[in-house]
Amino acid sequence: MRIGIDLRCLEEEKISGVGEYALEIVRNLLEADGKNQYVIFSNSYKQKSKNFGFLEKYPQAELKRFRYPNKILNLFLWYFGWPKLDKLIGGADIFFAPNINFLAISGGCKLVSTFHDLSFERFPEFFTAKTRLWHYYFVNPRRLAKKSSRIFAVSQSTGNDLAELYKIDEKKTGVIRHGISGDYQIISRNDPKLLEVQKKYNLPYKFILYLGNIEPRKNVRSLVKAYKKLRKVDPTLEKYKLVLAGNKSPQCRDIINGEENDIFSIGYIDREDKPFVYNLASLFVYPSFFEGFGLPILEAMACGTPVIASNNSSIPEVVGNAAILVDPNRPQEISEAMKNILGSDKLYTKLRERGLAQAKKFNWKECAEKTINLFQKI
Repeated sequence: MRIGIDLRCLEEEKISGVGEYALEIVRNLLEADGKNQYVIFSNSYKQKSKNFGFLEKYPQAELKRFRYPNKILNLFLWYFGWPKLDKLIGGADIFFAPNINFLAISGGCKLVSTFHDLSFERFPEFFTAKTRLWHYYFVNPRRLAKKSSRIFAVSQSTGNDLAELYKIDEKKTGVIRHGISGDYQIISRNDPKLLEVQKKYNLPYKFILYLGNIEPRKNVRSLVKAYKKLRKVDPTLEKYKLVLAGNKSPQCRDIINGEENDIFSIGYIDREDKPFVYNLASLFVYPSFFEGFGLPILEAMACGTPVIASNNSSIPEVVGNAAILVDPNRPQEISEAMKNILGSDKLYTKLRERGLAQAKKFNWKECAEKTINLFQKI
């Protein structure tokens, strides 16, 4: 069987959660499957990304990387339904799209797509007018879902949204949850790279961490409010600073001002440094309004960092009983949870141990095996 995979999302040097998923699922598909042939499609006029180097060790993988200007290619895919991407890579029995994008596939090829979330449907107010136009009119996820022979949902929550909002038959949707890379683990305090990473990002000695895109949906403003309440309520916790890591959207540029000496906004963290940052953190807080999965939560737990997260969407099914769940609309509740964990060694240790156990339930190898089985059925 010849399987085409769209990896345009890896052309970005700073990959997000979707890019992390695409990278790990393809890597593990190639590790697990030596029988089928995989043809990787990508396109970027500049082609600066080095994220495709891992493909070199797999003889069953062929990289087809084109250099068309993306705006022109997307226009042709949207308006003319051409070129057919499966034909562009030399033909395919199945074309797998790990994320929503402009697509055109020939009738003889089966389309399989992954839906990470429908946040743009649930909370359109969190997106700019340009992004909403991109979703609804140009890419049109509803149409993509209808055209797909099979859909992978990364959580039951996303699967339920597909059924409710797009009326997708549940038999067409397979729930295949994310895995967690072996890079995310407890790191010895004697590892010299811990100090290197701390210096690289100018991290404080003790800190509460948020890691993810800094955008309205992630509700980082409530975290900042909760942190300020924490410092007022319990001065003994002043040694803990707040670190916000991730790309900042234009809508959140004013989230902190220059006078906030105890709040650090450090920008994007390189992928290879993330496990060290999680290990350095005393606590991880993720107060998002809506998640299709919530991969940073799992990464933090795998590194032994206690977690506070929102009690909505997919998050409860990811964390189980291994985190403190809070109402994201109540900064006071977030603040109290931080105070309770940082002020109790017993609670801190319990959450750390539960988080490590919960993270072991998710692995990319199992995710890849389920994906291959569904490819064979299709």
